[in-house]
Amino acid sequence: MLQIMNFSRCLARGTVLQRQLTRSVSTTAQNRVPPILNTGSRGSQATGINEIEADEQGISIRPAGIINHRKLPWIWLRDNCRCASCVNQDTQQRDVKTFEIEYPHDPKIKPLDVRQFNNEQRTVVVNWADGHESTYDPGFLTHYLNADSRPDSIPPPSSIEQWMASGPKEEPIVQYEDVMKSDEGVGRLTDLIRKKGFAFVDGTPYEDPEHTKNLLERIAFIRATHYGGFYDFTADLAMADTAYTNIALPAHTDTTYFDDPAGLQAFHMLSHEPDSTSSKSTDLGGESLLVDGFKAASLLREQSPEAYAILKTLRLPWHASGNKGIAITPELTYPVIETRPGDDGQLFRIRWNNDDRGVVPFHSEISTEAWYAAAKKWNSLLEAKEMQYWVKLQPGRTLIFDNWRVMHGRSAFTGKRRICGAYINRNDYISRWKTLNYSPEDVRRMNIGV
Repeated sequence: MLQIMNFSRCLARGTVLQRQLTRSVSTTAQNRVPPILNTGSRGSQATGINEIEADEQGISIRPAGIINHRKLPWIWLRDNCRCASCVNQDTQQRDVKTFEIEYPHDPKIKPLDVRQFNNEQRTVVVNWADGHESTYDPGFLTHYLNADSRPDSIPPPSSIEQWMASGPKEEPIVQYEDVMKSDEGVGRLTDLIRKKGFAFVDGTPYEDPEHTKNLLERIAFIRATHYGGFYDFTADLAMADTAYTNIALPAHTDTTYFDDPAGLQAFHMLSHEPDSTSSKSTDLGGESLLVDGFKAASLLREQSPEAYAILKTLRLPWHASGNKGIAITPELTYPVIETRPGDDGQLFRIRWNNDDRGVVPFHSEISTEAWYAAAKKWNSLLEAKEMQYWVKLQPGRTLIFDNWRVMHGRSAFTGKRRICGAYINRNDYISRWKTLNYSPEDVRRMNIGV
């Protein structure tokens, strides 16, 4: 075992500080480290740490089987100390005055000693020249020695089930009582929506729409728009939108005209009864249509990579202009298909409502004709029978779906139909999903990166 050397002496001699645990650690030692969030792991990962190196710039840790690609600078380490003096433990907000540090000469970032405890976490400790002590989980350090940032906090591709006309393999259903009585029920509901794109809540009372409102507020607060907050409407054109008619609606996403489209949308049909316009048939129409936008985009990419690239590249204007005093457009333009940054091109968001689309702009590398041809292929996919999942909503069954992924529509109907529902913000829904499906430690790593 190496003897622990004083850091200042080590620097003066122009060598590196090497430390080992107070007892030998094999390269197969098990250390508790953050889960790899983009693979869905929620447990620990095996990492052996057997040596710490420190010099004027920062520290390196040599874990077994991993090649470091950087040092962690001293100012970065001090800035990311999570002790009670540096971070408010109630709010998790940083208290350390980062930019009062006179880098690189301030004692706050002059380490006197670096060591590693032989405890369960194998905590790395840095004693600073100003008397402050910082402790670090080695999993946190090794992650940033080998990665630029934390992966996006999304489920892995393997857990996202894409579907076509028959819907998901198992119908995603939770019971109203389960959602209302426990966070476990809300966690299951949000996880089903996250993985499958939608879920039904059965057993929702329908004699009063307030029950549906209370259900949705179990996920997050309701988003108010120019249509109001919680909506309860019939086909009376109370708002200047085709949703307030009885005509058929093709598959589309809502609120394309916001920079931040609604994250979730919900429908609960409270009643549907014949009136003087209805035929003698008992079939009043009004079936609901769902199309998995991620599946459609995946198929377009396979069948026509060029069309997929065009719809991912050319950014379009969108608008809401039908109601008096309303002239909403996003401040930026957006393509139909959005993917996450990176080489894998993982699908992120679908934005599609041909009725609310503005004028197709001209592009230096994409001809106007090419965009229309690509959009036609896209639209043909959405209208294909094998892509369309139809469901007849009934009183007592609330439908909640991911408006960034699942497109919705309906068939024409007769009679008087009463629908209630609402929008929920994307970030608020994802927050609820994370806090109910991951441990507090995992959520902290997702949100803060530590």
